[in-house]
Parts: sequence; C-alpha cells; structure tokens
Amino acid sequence: MTDHTVDLDKHRGMAAQKATDLRRALAEVETNLRELREREADLENHLLTVPAASWPEAAAKARYVLKLYAASLPAEDARHRALVAAVLGDFARLSGES
Repeated sequence: MTDHTVDLDKHRGMAAQKATDLRRALAEVETNLRELREREADLENHLLTVPAASWPEAAAKARYVLKLYAASLPAEDARHRALVAAVLGDFARLSGES
C-alpha cells in the first residue's frame, strides 16, 4: 500500500474524461437546482404564513407573485407581459426605486 492517491482522471482517455466532466457538471447543476427549489419553497412558505407589516412588504409579495405569473406566460402574450411590466413599474415608481 502507498500513502499517495492516484488521480484516475489522468488515466482515462479524452472521451472518458469528457464524459466524466459532463456527469460531474450535470450532478452539480441538479444539486444547485434542488437547493434553489428548497429556498423557493422556504420563501413561499414565509410569504404565505407571515402577514405583511407594511405596504412595501405587501408590494414585495405582489412583485414576487407577478414575476411568477409573468414567467408562466407564453411568449406571444405581449399584452399581459406589458401589463405586468406596467404594474411592476408602478411599484418601483411609487416606492421611490426608479
């Protein structure tokens, strides 16, 4: 036995190295996506259970819901996309963000 580790990646052919790199990248993406979904679920649970204490907090909740809605709209639904953009613009203007 030896105390030295062997880097198996160096002993693979180029195609096998690329396949290994691809599998690793996909696994990392899947992990990140799972973590993102968990954080989104936590945020949505918080938004559902904790009432807004002010109009700006209520507007922040509304922004989140409107962005979810806009993301689900088909690309050709320009009218509803423009309506969502106008409402978000109003929120920004009225809150002094613009």
